Amino acid sequence: MSLVSQDRVIAAPAALFKTIVLSAAVVTTVVMTGCASKPQINNATRYATAPDYYTVRSGDTLSGIAARYGLSYISIAEMNDIAQPYRIYVGQSIRLKNGGARRTTSTQAMTQAAPIQRQTIALPTQNAPVVPAKTTPPTVTRTPVPTPAVTSSSLRWVSPVARPTVLQGYNLASNVKGTRYAGNVGDAIFAAADGQVVYAADGLKEYGNLILVKHINGYITAYAHNSKMNVKSGETVKAGQQIGEMGSSGTNRTMLEFQVRLDGKPINPTSVLPNN
Repeated sequence: MSLVSQDRVIAAPAALFKTIVLSAAVVTTVVMTGCASKPQINNATRYATAPDYYTVRSGDTLSGIAARYGLSYISIAEMNDIAQPYRIYVGQSIRLKNGGARRTTSTQAMTQAAPIQRQTIALPTQNAPVVPAKTTPPTVTRTPVPTPAVTSSSLRWVSPVARPTVLQGYNLASNVKGTRYAGNVGDAIFAAADGQVVYAADGLKEYGNLILVKHINGYITAYAHNSKMNVKSGETVKAGQQIGEMGSSGTNRTMLEFQVRLDGKPINPTSVLPNN
């Protein structure tokens, strides 16, 4: 999916989701133009000392960051799996050194005194079109009773729907990067774990009304095709809290498309959700 030509820094609502990578300020929406070509650096330039990681700020471009520290923007892109046209996002954490310690998932619980830090993340790539089911989907009870929680990687996970009925399971070969649940318009959608809403809008046509929640330990969850969104960007949510209602925005049938991303890469939701 193309969000902005070249390596523009964008906020999620403008033209938005490869880096689920899930402070109370609204996600930055300012689009800044960057240059994708490698800058010419004067040999006399004195470069700043490059940190292991750099957090993208408004106005940054990949080539600009590389020039500041005397680095190759192509090398930085390769270290961070950033494909052409080298888009980066405000709040994105970028590795600058190969020798830097790789950020890994922690198994220690996060205390209440350490709030989740907000950052803008890339929206997911477009999924394969949903093939309409030939049979009428079973009726799903709308009683908002989430499945009992389980614990995984210091997070308490619950099912995003009260009565899970799977339309399509996770299948990267078919470009299905999450689980698609059947249901009725208005069925409650729940936050799958504690976290912070980093996006709640309809900026991507194929996902309709989309909610993104960032969690600790590098997890991000996505909830697509809502008929109604009950939260806004910047809000903190708890596992099992209703955040939206099922609908058909951006698709041709009533459903919830639920994705889980770890360090920006899609994983099978069944690896973290309780058994249903």
